[in-house]
Amino acid sequence: MDFGLVLQTDPPASKVISLMKRAERNGFTYGWTFDSAVLWQEPFVIYSQILSSTSKLTVGPMVTNPGTRTWEVTASTFATLNDMFGNRTVCGIGRGDSAMRVAGRKPNTLARISEAMKVIRALGSGEEADLGGGTVIRFPWIKPGAELPVWMAAYGPKALKMAGEEADGFILQLADLYLTEYMVKAVKDAAVAAGRDPSEVKICVAAPAYVTEDDSPEALAHAREQCRWFGGMVGNHVADLVAKYGEHSAAVPEELTDYIKAREGYDYSHHGRADNPDTAFVPDEIVDRFCIVGPVGKHIEKLHALRELGVDQFAVYDMHDAQEATIDAYGSTVIPAVNG
Repeated sequence: MDFGLVLQTDPPASKVISLMKRAERNGFTYGWTFDSAVLWQEPFVIYSQILSSTSKLTVGPMVTNPGTRTWEVTASTFATLNDMFGNRTVCGIGRGDSAMRVAGRKPNTLARISEAMKVIRALGSGEEADLGGGTVIRFPWIKPGAELPVWMAAYGPKALKMAGEEADGFILQLADLYLTEYMVKAVKDAAVAAGRDPSEVKICVAAPAYVTEDDSPEALAHAREQCRWFGGMVGNHVADLVAKYGEHSAAVPEELTDYIKAREGYDYSHHGRADNPDTAFVPDEIVDRFCIVGPVGKHIEKLHALRELGVDQFAVYDMHDAQEATIDAYGSTVIPAVNG
């Protein structure tokens, strides 16, 4: 199993770079960041520094979207980084929940994501792509052997189907075992139905991880409070699904939708932060299911279970008060135990 580190690009950028270097030293192979131009600093600028400061780490956004940049600009940025540092980027893409809404626009449609994925992947790999209206372009400066995998974030049934049909990888932002099994199956089944080899679709589960010294009530309570924000972030996507499919729908499992009934609102200025005041509705049960909290043994146990479900990568959301300690604990104990 690969391991990734997920960060927000809060200033100073030097700390983001330092944490990514620390992650590589500890056996992490992927470095991800949020991509929301209003809320955080521009990630692609920082990627160049991360890549120059590491030797093997693959970097990319979790996730970018097809609305805040034109597709040829996105593809050119990735291709330039790959030309400078080797094929060490991955394009994670989604609807643009925070990036679009904070800028006063609606998240992108699946149809737009589908077209963008095709164009970005083709251009980033040195191939021709139609930008629309018959404008076909190709980057003349890309060298042979260029590659740009595109991984898609998804929750709903149509998005899961599209990820299986079209994406190089599937990003699932929660670590609940039941929902992971349900959604991985939906993606793999869609890949098979489309005539693809399902093993070609990489599966990445991303969620907060918090390693405690023991399983005392005090330690677990603190860890849960540091990770509760994640249930609120996921709740934004779930609320969209409920609005589209209804509160009780066979298209979306109730194990995903039940917990947002007490959700009242969401302020994106606290998005992805441990002190988010809009996540009081998230119960401890959801934190435990969606995240990995507790002593090292709990992390190893759950990661083994995720791997059995077909997960190729676990990406650690490291937005809490134990960033360095979590990276080090994974490097010294968790990663060796899972991959031993």
